[in-house]
Amino acid sequence: MAFQTIELQIEGGIATIMLSRPKALNALNFAMVGELEQAVQQVRDDPTVRVVVITGAGEKAFAAGADITEFKGMSAVDAWMFTQRIQRLYLEIERLAKPVIAAVNGFALGGGCELMMACDIVYASERAKIGQPEVNLGIIPGAGGTQRLSRLIGKQRAKELVLTGDMIGAEEAWNLGLLNKVIAHDQLMTEVKKLAEKLAAKGAVALKAAKEAVEEGYDIELERGIANEGKLFGLCFGTEDKVEGVNAFLEKRPPQFRGK
Repeated sequence: MAFQTIELQIEGGIATIMLSRPKALNALNFAMVGELEQAVQQVRDDPTVRVVVITGAGEKAFAAGADITEFKGMSAVDAWMFTQRIQRLYLEIERLAKPVIAAVNGFALGGGCELMMACDIVYASERAKIGQPEVNLGIIPGAGGTQRLSRLIGKQRAKELVLTGDMIGAEEAWNLGLLNKVIAHDQLMTEVKKLAEKLAAKGAVALKAAKEAVEEGYDIELERGIANEGKLFGLCFGTEDKVEGVNAFLEKRPPQFRGK
């Protein structure tokens, strides 16, 4: 499938989706959202894909928010429909049955920050700048920023970022709990590739179950969450991967998981 605003590469079980509008700092326009929808569906349905990496083209940006040029003349109804569409896309990424790694190589602002937060693991360049600056345009975040941010770093800190519209650096974002790791800029993709390869070697069924257990249990009471975890734990015992994993451990050899 030929794309105009993103690039999709699949190799060794790892799908890399690159936002590719570097002259616009990879700002998310209508076309990019549509192509991201297609790419996410493609990697979701491709059984050879075990891990997904999302990053930005160029040296400056992961994604510097939405393309503001498309906001001019947008009606309230149009804005509501657009935000519903991008919310569905980010939920699809968040709920993908495969690990999703964000490689934040620069600015992750507005919709870019919201995309980053929808990923499972976030590695960022030391040069990364993070923020939700929508208030500076007289609007608010619309792709989950007010919701995921408060869940990740707490209500008070989230309100400070959303209400001021300020950008923060990678180290501060890491200290707040927004990032898993801060990496030297020229080593970012090397480290992300190592992580992706490590995850790709795991059992795909177990990864799916583990991710589902965390996601489904996060906003419910503990009793229901651990009950769901127990069901998923039990289901893993009906897989070929469980048999292979246990046998490999007992035989003191690396497992060869098949995702079944």
